[in-house]
Amino acid sequence: MYPPPGPGMYYSYPPPMLVNCSSCRTPLQLPAGARSIRCAICQAVTHIADPRSAPPSSQPPAPSAHTPPPPPPSSSPSPYNHALPGAPPHPHGRKRAVICGISYKYSRHELKGCINDAKCMRYLLINKFKFPEDSILMLTEEETDPYRLPTKQNMRMALYWLVQGCQPGDSLLFHYSGHGSRQRNYNGDEVDGYDETLCPLDFETQGMIVDDEINVTIVRPLPRGVKLHAIIDACHSGTVLDLPFLCRMNRSGHYVWEDHRPASGLWKGTSGGEAISFSGCDDDQTSADTSALSKITSTGAMTYCFIQAIERGHGATYGSILTAMRNAIRSVGGGAGDLGGGAVTSLISMLLTGGSVGLGGGLGQEPQLTACEPFDVYAKPFSL
Repeated sequence: MYPPPGPGMYYSYPPPMLVNCSSCRTPLQLPAGARSIRCAICQAVTHIADPRSAPPSSQPPAPSAHTPPPPPPSSSPSPYNHALPGAPPHPHGRKRAVICGISYKYSRHELKGCINDAKCMRYLLINKFKFPEDSILMLTEEETDPYRLPTKQNMRMALYWLVQGCQPGDSLLFHYSGHGSRQRNYNGDEVDGYDETLCPLDFETQGMIVDDEINVTIVRPLPRGVKLHAIIDACHSGTVLDLPFLCRMNRSGHYVWEDHRPASGLWKGTSGGEAISFSGCDDDQTSADTSALSKITSTGAMTYCFIQAIERGHGATYGSILTAMRNAIRSVGGGAGDLGGGAVTSLISMLLTGGSVGLGGGLGQEPQLTACEPFDVYAKPFSL
């Protein structure tokens, strides 16, 4: 349907330089021109040698008597290293997920349903899709570990962890429930002229995470045989992964793939892997934090409808999921909020305690589907 990108279109600008922390070996993104960087996890400072300061050597320098050699990667104390050393990979590939739910508690931006969204998504992944518990990294304000709080730096490190060392057969998932926004784009790589953004817990002081960075971090590194799904429940989230193609579907279920590749030729796809994203709304829409669906308390409308689609047996294909989600959101106020039973429903009933005023007459958002390549949404099976 669309010509493949040319050989020179994959990186029109150099990818960010990553260096390993000299202490815990966590990958760190080095700002341009920086000669040192402090690790947010272990606080160690890694110094970057100037390549002009010494001639190249084929032999590594002998360890100084005053400077102990860095520990091997296998002894890494990083909180993001969940895999046991030497553990054999799962025969059908490994599963790994980052789940981020931000309520912005005690601020004027407070949301009520995002922590519930995160807990329900974790339960769904473990019980429905057999993700190992220790392969799911949760970032919420309820976490006691300071490295699990959904700050900008912690979210960045979690996204690096998600794709680090991925192998053919791996299945990766990123779920986000929180505020989203957009800002004017000045490099011409956005069809609508705006970059979409996610808002970390500390976005008012540290800034937002822009779609360009998300794309570079978790989309473009994906090698052949690796599958990434993103489920983004936020305002202005339609193309927040900056994937090249958007499935434009009308109310009758007919669709076309819109080409969102930048005119500059910059490639926003993967390095051979597969990346597919469900998002809560179009780039110019907002997503609801509402009790109109659960009838009990606030949830993100998109997360709730995604779980509902899976529970009601609409999870066979990407098209069936997207259609079910859109129908559920359109029917708010018409009695369609009941999940209809099931294991996930039981968990939601346990989690949803307390309430807020519900909305009526439908929600003004339409979930979107974007991908690195076009495909038949009603024929391609959905699997995590």
